[in-house]
Amino acid sequence: MIILKIGGNILNKPAALAEALDYFAALQGPAILVHGGGRKASEVIAAMGREPKMIDGRRITDAPTLEIVTMVYAGLINKQVVADLQARGRNAIGLSGADGNAILAEKRPVKTIDYGFAGDVLGANGAMLWQLMDAGLTPTLCPITHNGKGQLLNTNADTIANETAIAVAKARPAEKVSLRYCFEFPGVMKDIKDPNSCIPELTPTSYAAYKADGTIVGGMIPKLDNAFAAVAAGVGEVVIGDLPALKEGRGTKCVK
Repeated sequence: MIILKIGGNILNKPAALAEALDYFAALQGPAILVHGGGRKASEVIAAMGREPKMIDGRRITDAPTLEIVTMVYAGLINKQVVADLQARGRNAIGLSGADGNAILAEKRPVKTIDYGFAGDVLGANGAMLWQLMDAGLTPTLCPITHNGKGQLLNTNADTIANETAIAVAKARPAEKVSLRYCFEFPGVMKDIKDPNSCIPELTPTSYAAYKADGTIVGGMIPKLDNAFAAVAAGVGEVVIGDLPALKEGRGTKCVK
């Protein structure tokens, strides 16, 4: 089964979103879609007279901001994506983390920065997600979670995709789970200026070597750390690439 994560670089471009949903809707077998939407949320926050606050790419989510991002992620974006999938013949069901207890999280502890109502994922409900897929439904997850005590939380969509992949893999170990991150590059690049420098496959050993020699740096490290944590937890593969790469079976595959 396949889990596809799409972000703002696709959601904000109607043609790119249509192409991504065409690709996803055509996948055979059970699948889950995870979407972000931070850029749209920032636009709506600004339109409502508030200033979006970000630190190192992470949103500061105070109470009024939580209300807005919940409306944008779990409402506007999620339901539009679900409707678009229905139009493509994929029977989708939109979920926040609270729906069916899909994603349980906790409020991020305050250390040097108070991120407000930001959530750190504790786990996903793999058994429930399989029940939906067995019924012919396609779970479509937005980045809103809950803490089990009535509090909604704003949560990173990459993390949701990762934890969801781990949960469904653990729930059915016999199933091969492929987690696919659709982002702006053809894969993990040795040189982002060279489109032919994509690394086709990474193992824990080769990944450690690329980190040690400075080939892989910056924001790719936490993404790949999560990818290999998923592989270690039973996910069959994690593939990172742009949409053309994913459609052609390319990108960077992270495997054991």
